[in-house]
Amino acid sequence: MFWRSFILVVLGLISIVLFSRTVWGPTGLIEYRELKKQYADLEKQIADLDKENMALSREIRLLQSDNQYVEKVIRQRLHYVRDNEVLYLFDASAKPHREP
Repeated sequence: MFWRSFILVVLGLISIVLFSRTVWGPTGLIEYRELKKQYADLEKQIADLDKENMALSREIRLLQSDNQYVEKVIRQRLHYVRDNEVLYLFDASAKPHREP
């Protein structure tokens, strides 16, 4: 009877140790959840970078082949104007003052 109780206690302790390692160990459930979250974040970053790459590739193709697009970009970014045109630049942070 003593050996039976001793074996049950030892097996119970082994079960507790294995369970704790399964949950809190270096390859446990908690670590798995953290790695899964990191994986999801990296997948989102990859998707965002793919979108940005596609947009940049499209812009490169347009700049290489479409003269109207090149003119539009030059006029917008460098503030170039044609003859007899007037360019008005407004500060985006300045808000008009209204009197009540």
